[in-house]
Amino acid sequence: MCTRIVNAIESEGPISFARYMEMALYEPGLGYYVNGLQRFGAGGDFVTAPEHGALFARSLARALDRMAGELDADWTLLELGPGSGVLARDLLFALEQPPARYLMLEPSAALRQVQQETLSELPTRLAKRLEWIDAPPSERFEGALIGNEVVDALPVRRFRIAGDGVEEGRVAWRGQGFEWNWIDADQHLRESVERIQDGLDRPLEPEYTSEVVPHLPEWLRTVTDPIARGIALMIDYGYPGREYYHPSRSSGTLVCHYRHRAHFDPFVWPGLTDLSAFVDFSALAAGAHRCEMDVAGFTSQAGFVLGSGVGEELVQVDDEIERVRLTAELKRLVLPGEMGERFKVMALTRDFDPPLPEFDLSDQLTRL
Repeated sequence: MCTRIVNAIESEGPISFARYMEMALYEPGLGYYVNGLQRFGAGGDFVTAPEHGALFARSLARALDRMAGELDADWTLLELGPGSGVLARDLLFALEQPPARYLMLEPSAALRQVQQETLSELPTRLAKRLEWIDAPPSERFEGALIGNEVVDALPVRRFRIAGDGVEEGRVAWRGQGFEWNWIDADQHLRESVERIQDGLDRPLEPEYTSEVVPHLPEWLRTVTDPIARGIALMIDYGYPGREYYHPSRSSGTLVCHYRHRAHFDPFVWPGLTDLSAFVDFSALAAGAHRCEMDVAGFTSQAGFVLGSGVGEELVQVDDEIERVRLTAELKRLVLPGEMGERFKVMALTRDFDPPLPEFDLSDQLTRL
């Protein structure tokens, strides 16, 4: 992996961090998400909400069942980056009105194999609804899209505020390792930073360093264009713009994970270390408007899960051991010190106005 990145630098000069991040995560055969090594769960590098148990899927299923009542009977569900396949499995078991088609957008052959093994326990009536695809479908559908911890893995460009403008952090090779190479930002990056500053209460201070997804609206359009009528639920860790670019985050939000430990050096073990950046949900909302989608709801993961009413199921569990297990699982999903406030849920709709009670308990639209 290092050799391929070095070859790119020697051929082109210092490369953008977005290019470096894309290679480290997705380079065929070697990138973090495509090299076949275990990534999810206790034996991997991090645990997503679905890996904690089925409660998260059941909260989503409650929302989707309610929406399905407003959709055609042969509605479609598209999941972006299905990970280990656990969410798809638990959703299909939990849904009272399962989709006619469950599309799994997964270009990685290694991850497809993991997902197929996870989903092999589904009964035939549910398994036959699954379909793996390596790009968004060309035909439009009525239904829903789920993107759980997908946006955080989009490649980002690094920038910092200089005394006379904006600089871009590019990746150079200096014989023994990778290092930052700061140059004057191009027009596209300068305009992106200007838009960020326009939405803040005060300008970013010199030396402030952060990141931006360079083509977020274009990516969002690509994945949501197939929705003729329906909803997209985007779940990820992040903040609204004013909080994302708060003075206290003067080093940005870029974070790396290896064996359940976080570190902040993206040049350590490329291909073996997860690279991600928190999501700017204000930018995601702006991108949605450019895609002619409405931002119908925005809340914390705690607000969504508790608003779904899934916690009420716990009092109906007779087995004490199972009730204790589910209570611990619920706490991991909703407590502020766990995933409850760090993770957010955003609902984007197109030609669709379903009831969204999951967003009512902690409506945070005004924070955007």
